[in-house]
Amino acid sequence: MALYYSLPIYRDVYSLLLKIFEVTKEFPREYKYTLGQDMKRDAMKLVQGIYRANKAVDKQESIAVLQDDFEIVKLQIRLCADLKVIGLGRQSQLAVLTDAIGRQLSGWSNSLQHRQ
Repeated sequence: MALYYSLPIYRDVYSLLLKIFEVTKEFPREYKYTLGQDMKRDAMKLVQGIYRANKAVDKQESIAVLQDDFEIVKLQIRLCADLKVIGLGRQSQLAVLTDAIGRQLSGWSNSLQHRQ
């Protein structure tokens, strides 16, 4: 078992978490304490989920939960873009990270399915 903080997916999710904290600082008051707080909490759940999935005996179940949590964060980012709460530049930065994370999650899940 690799140390969770040395995994590329951990580094990308942690970068996403930092970006979300940066982006939500600039949110209008109307969204800062609702959508912004939810995004920070849910991004933190992703970091925790990677730790749990890496540690778990049944990794497939933990990765499935992680994938669900990841979809929620992606939905929140899309909502921010649609509401024009974040600009195109920030949206593209987040999109690059979410794309990389999505590919890694799929790869992790697929590698476990092939082992069974």
